[in-house]
Amino acid sequence: MAATGMWTRKPDGTSTSDPPVLVVVEGTDRRTIVLEHFPFTIGRRTDRDLVMADPRVSREHAHFLRETDGTYIVDQGSRHGTFVNGERVNRRRLGRNDHIEFGVQGAAYVLFSPDRSPSSAAQQFLSQFSTWKPASGAGSDLEMLNVFLEAARKLNTVGVLDDVLQTLLEAALRLTLAERGFVFLRDPDGELRLAAGRNKNGESITDDSTISRSVLRDAANSASEFLVTDTDDTGKLAGRESVVAHNLHSVICIPLRKTVIQDKAKEDTKAGEHNNVQGVLYLDAHFLSGKLSSVSHDILRTIANGAATLVENASLVQAEDAAKRYRQELSIAAEIQQRLMTVTVPEVPFAKVSAVSYACKDIGGDFFDLVYTEKCLSLIVADVSGKGVSAAVVASILQGMLYSQLSRDSALPEMMVAVNRFLCEKVGGQKYATLVIARLYNNGQLELINCGHVPPLLVSDDKVTKLEEGNLPVGLVPGAEFQGSTLQMKPGDRLLLVTDGVTEAENCEGEFFGTDRLELCCQQGLVAIEQSVTEFRGDTALTDDFTITEMMFRGES
Repeated sequence: MAATGMWTRKPDGTSTSDPPVLVVVEGTDRRTIVLEHFPFTIGRRTDRDLVMADPRVSREHAHFLRETDGTYIVDQGSRHGTFVNGERVNRRRLGRNDHIEFGVQGAAYVLFSPDRSPSSAAQQFLSQFSTWKPASGAGSDLEMLNVFLEAARKLNTVGVLDDVLQTLLEAALRLTLAERGFVFLRDPDGELRLAAGRNKNGESITDDSTISRSVLRDAANSASEFLVTDTDDTGKLAGRESVVAHNLHSVICIPLRKTVIQDKAKEDTKAGEHNNVQGVLYLDAHFLSGKLSSVSHDILRTIANGAATLVENASLVQAEDAAKRYRQELSIAAEIQQRLMTVTVPEVPFAKVSAVSYACKDIGGDFFDLVYTEKCLSLIVADVSGKGVSAAVVASILQGMLYSQLSRDSALPEMMVAVNRFLCEKVGGQKYATLVIARLYNNGQLELINCGHVPPLLVSDDKVTKLEEGNLPVGLVPGAEFQGSTLQMKPGDRLLLVTDGVTEAENCEGEFFGTDRLELCCQQGLVAIEQSVTEFRGDTALTDDFTITEMMFRGES
């Protein structure tokens, strides 16, 4: 890297951001594929990333490419063509909801990163179902419910969940002849909260004070398949004061258990354990009495399984959307940090600075900076403990403090005392930082302070010297004292500062690159160090941010 220019952190190959997705639609089947690598290939050959068996699809039909301005679909000279929104294309940058077809139109297709907002088709279906009058007979009722549940599962999104639950209650009330219905969902703290309520007249209910809480708790805690009370079963009414007080003749409680391996979960569930119960469907009536018929039990079982699936699917979608929002926020934070960490390498007549850095994550706690004043050039390399957002926040604060102090040519030891006090008082010891600052004057005098960081290496002629004098990390011990050191550089001497992401880079056998290898290759300079580490780790991903900086003294100007 030249003495002037811009230095920015480069993502390592393992760094990820929010990847685009494909929704592949083949008849009634829909599946989602995350584009985690590029090029992503499509064709009839079995080694393609997306295999499409239609004979009109070429063996190597097309592929997706990721470029700086977005994702592209590129046709690979297919015989029957690639179509985006009905138009045949050779190369096209894709936008959200683009409709892509391969070889033939009107058959299987792919949607590129579709919106998750509820479709008008979903709303229309739910509206139609709410006014659908079934044919007479329990068999027709059960068939209708199965149709609804199957369609609702396919239409289920976060935005349509409330409508699905309300429509489900309408169906349950109609099929069981109950008067009121409620869906309770379990919060992360284990408490049941009212998610939806409805009466037989189709009116929404928000007051759940008149339901049988004991029946609700027993159903949730025991995970019993059905808990039914009515006038013919006085044993189940014992102790149910709210049932008697509100003149309820029948109460039906259906635990909504997680649908994954339900039979095994039922066998393994012990008394009092309810981790696999995610909610309860509650129905009651003043006048409904008598035992439920066997067909009604089938209906209830269908309601229970279907409702549990709906709730579970909704939870997964909500978790996915929450994760997506988090990734979006993380991407914004990474962009902000990227701008903060972008360094202008100044034109310095007596020094030359080179640097290379790879971020193992989108956001982290390592940074490098340069501050040039009339008197000197200061180089900072720092590493905040931990990773992620919290480390990045502390790193940004620390960078601002150091930059302002170095711009005023403050003494290095006093500067570290101030930084240490700030971190200890404001961060409370939860985060600390190792750092090294090298301040070079135009006569070759070098001031150096190392706070728990990887020891700098001084390369002078054919000799490599490890500068091991150091201090405690900042932010670790309140009231700590700090000492700096001074040495004289000759023209051509080089000072190397690295982060522990270099010395602790691992190979496939879990071995560290180490300081010995660093000392052996550092005489050849920054490029040789980077190449040596890259060859050493091979395909093994970085586990920490990786930064190498080199400051060379040109000679007194």
